[in-house]
Amino acid sequence: MSKAENIGDILATYFRENGLEQQILGDQIIEKWPQVMGPQVARLTGKIEIQDQVLHVQIRSAALRQQLFECRTALISKLNDSVGATIIKDIRLR
Repeated sequence: MSKAENIGDILATYFRENGLEQQILGDQIIEKWPQVMGPQVARLTGKIEIQDQVLHVQIRSAALRQQLFECRTALISKLNDSVGATIIKDIRLR
């Protein structure tokens, strides 16, 4: 008798085995940026992308860019926690 598997578990295994998990979770981090950071930060955010586990974020305010830079370690942790995996290891604010 075979054990029934959850479709979510099957898909997670497929994505992991085919090297797609990092990309999917990275996309989720980008999508969750406004929720995690709040509406004021989201309003001042431009392009966001992930390359080689580095989150690149365009910030339209120099003051906000400095504030985020100062707490980037906490931001990395908060964003990774939002998807339950270590997807980003650094943040570059521009």
